[in-house]
Amino acid sequence: MEAALLELRDLQVDFSAGKTSYPALQNISFHLREREVLGIVGESGCGKSLTSLSVMGLLPKGAAVSGGDILLGGKSLRELSEEDWCRIRGKQAAMIFQDPMTALNPLVPVGRQIAETALTHLPVSRKEAGRLALEMMERVGLPRAERLFREYPHQLSGGMRQRVMIATALICRPQLLIADEPTTALDVTIQAQILDLLRSMKAETGAAMIFISHDLGVIREMSDRVIVMYAGYVVEEAPVQELLERPQHPYTAGLLHSIPDIGHKGKPLYTIPGRVPSLAERQGGCPFAGRCPHTERVCETLVPQLERRADNHLVRCHLPAAGMGVDR
Repeated sequence: MEAALLELRDLQVDFSAGKTSYPALQNISFHLREREVLGIVGESGCGKSLTSLSVMGLLPKGAAVSGGDILLGGKSLRELSEEDWCRIRGKQAAMIFQDPMTALNPLVPVGRQIAETALTHLPVSRKEAGRLALEMMERVGLPRAERLFREYPHQLSGGMRQRVMIATALICRPQLLIADEPTTALDVTIQAQILDLLRSMKAETGAAMIFISHDLGVIREMSDRVIVMYAGYVVEEAPVQELLERPQHPYTAGLLHSIPDIGHKGKPLYTIPGRVPSLAERQGGCPFAGRCPHTERVCETLVPQLERRADNHLVRCHLPAAGMGVDR
């Protein structure tokens, strides 16, 4: 088996509020091979973005890794200093955030922001960094790159700002690229353009990618394998076509049934009852038990293990495949 570029081993992240700790991520384990695209899907509050921030060493205030490990290129990231993290971010691993308007510095021209990444991590002069930034802006399809180089984030459209983020992330050709819902704030046409750009730039640079989305159609288009997260747990993992055609977890099946179908015109849209529990509301037992139509007593008292049910198909459920019975 090919060695993993990135590996998470039983990762646990807790949020602290005074003397109380709340587990936000529990026993997160997965791997990512070189050049592979791993999709992560789930509703808001399931832990997708928190997982990616853990990998990048960017956990918010009050959150901390309390167990497990993260390995990049076989080396643990668990005990790195901020100085060590600064050498990794942008060079070995880079992230494209959901909202480029808040990720970009509003007081610095976008060209300088791209160049700064190269200047930080590559043995180049300021002039050479500027040239590399201009070249990258052209490669990601930014029109009039020389003029845009001197403009500020607020002067660019949403799609152009996202292209700036992609250029910034890829200028040092990192091994790992994390795209956290990079098209959520864009209209459908621009979304398609950004997805095409990510595919072409990934092919050009050879980077492995974690692609986070709540949109299963986008996940199908972009990913080789998929992880489904719910309430801080990985509840299912499989190759993308296997998961979309033969979901084994009731939550995955519910997500698929929630996709609007033109063939069901005039019928009510299916929705999963309830909502994702907050950190304070999470109880023992299966994290999905309170919303699952197939819950039994064991589900309310015992957290199921993530177990292999078929080749390359992992499921965290006491009653796998029960979700296939969800009615539309």
